Amino acid sequence: MQLAYSQLSAHLQKGLRSLYVLHGDEPLMQQEAADAIRATARAQGYTERSVHTVSGAHFDWSEVLAAGGSLSLFADKQIVEVRIPTGKPGKEGSTALQQLAVSTQDNDSTLTLVLLPRLDAATRKGAWFGALENLGVLVTIDPIERNALPQWIAQRLQGQGQRVLAGEAGQRTLQFFADRVEGNLLAAHQEIQKLGLLYPQGELTQAQVESAVVNVARYDVFKLSESVLSGQVARVQRMLDGLQAEGEAAVLVHYTIAEDIRAMKRVKDAIAQGKPMPMALREHRVWSPRDRLFERVLPTMSAARLHGLLQAAHQVDGIVKGLKVPDWPTDPWQALQRLAVRFSRFCIVR
Repeated sequence: MQLAYSQLSAHLQKGLRSLYVLHGDEPLMQQEAADAIRATARAQGYTERSVHTVSGAHFDWSEVLAAGGSLSLFADKQIVEVRIPTGKPGKEGSTALQQLAVSTQDNDSTLTLVLLPRLDAATRKGAWFGALENLGVLVTIDPIERNALPQWIAQRLQGQGQRVLAGEAGQRTLQFFADRVEGNLLAAHQEIQKLGLLYPQGELTQAQVESAVVNVARYDVFKLSESVLSGQVARVQRMLDGLQAEGEAAVLVHYTIAEDIRAMKRVKDAIAQGKPMPMALREHRVWSPRDRLFERVLPTMSAARLHGLLQAAHQVDGIVKGLKVPDWPTDPWQALQRLAVRFSRFCIVR
């Protein structure tokens, strides 16, 4: 059985199952989902809890298998929690997890909770994951994307009795808040709680939010790629500043931007030779969500612009490796700013 994170609360109100698998890379939401399951279990008499963290190839899986069948003298129901931070249980672990999944069936005395990071498609096809998915409740925890973050913040504020101003002013406040906490949901939650401590319930002004919320945003190069292709120039500049401050390698950032330019040129050339865009995208391994961004931008991106971007990417490649290029900044991050902003402006579809 599969559930989205948003469906978990309604599911728990209908009753508990004996096996839950939480799968995703958003620590705050995984923690809250696990807390909700534990709270429901405690209310139904699951008073004991054992936690097993899988660390290394020599982890003793027999302890996990034995835990489900051993109750203390003081409790008749328990929670057995298995955490696999790497998402790779190994050969022995794969066998053990399949046995564990089977053992949970019709077991009213033990609730088993398995916590996993987000797994790639190949890992999800493994026998152990299939057993957990088929015999338990799989809760997929998707990240909160940037465009959904203001609404998420507003809902959290509402939960503690606070709200921003109505209309455009309130939307500006939420956008400011989202810019400060993007990519760092746990810190965003803490900043929301801070507002609850600093100000009474009711309406929050933008001045109050700006004075209280610190910049805890975290960025990655994959989100940078999406922002460039979406034509979000201001966000691209903000993300590059953040990546530089976090110590990200300029070479990696350049590779990400340049690879998008090269892929766009290859797909554009294939279309010019008569291939349909979906086929060209597949052949050049442009997958979701980049394919949708390419489909939006390519019709307006001229061959001359792409050629110029390729030349610029080649020049910036030299700069990030320590070379000097005429008419370009010597600082790698300034050169990356110029390249990324130029590319992003070309991706604005009017």
